[in-house]
Amino acid sequence: MKHETAIIDEGAVIGDGSRVWHWAHVCGGARIGQGVSLGQNVFVGNRVTIGNKCKIQNNVSVYDNVHLEDGVFCGPSMVFTNVYNPRSLVERKDEYRNTFVKKGATLGANCTVVCGITIGEFAFIGAGTVVNKDVKPYALMVGVPAKQIGWMSAYGEKLDLPLCGNARAICPHTNDIYTLINNKLVREVLK
Repeated sequence: MKHETAIIDEGAVIGDGSRVWHWAHVCGGARIGQGVSLGQNVFVGNRVTIGNKCKIQNNVSVYDNVHLEDGVFCGPSMVFTNVYNPRSLVERKDEYRNTFVKKGATLGANCTVVCGITIGEFAFIGAGTVVNKDVKPYALMVGVPAKQIGWMSAYGEKLDLPLCGNARAICPHTNDIYTLINNKLVREVLK
């Protein structure tokens, strides 16, 4: 579904069941999966991939060289960059850095993601956070600059785990088991 005010340039690929809302603009080189929601005033650049079932809320610009895997949530007015040291008087389009946001990650409202990093699967970036380094899977990050303050389940619940060491927690919603081994969280999905 495309709202009448949305602009989708020729060549853009948008999967079935996706919705493009008011005043959004999708450039011709964009590749967007199925069941995606692009909110009001969203911009999607040419060299962008967006996986299935992503939700990009109002006023987000997904610039060239940003790649979102399935199920990524981009909160209202959050920011991606693609040049590390921009200047109006210096052309740097050949210096774009790739940014990867892995499956199921949440990027909170008004957070900023500095280009050239990877945000791990199911990581949770709090509102207003500035992320300038890679983020571990399932990490809960807040602050300026981002600092890890905990771990999140794939369901989106804070887990009762220390930041490092060895420990185990169970998500109360899914009963998935999360095991922390040497500051790396491993999820065991129970059927």
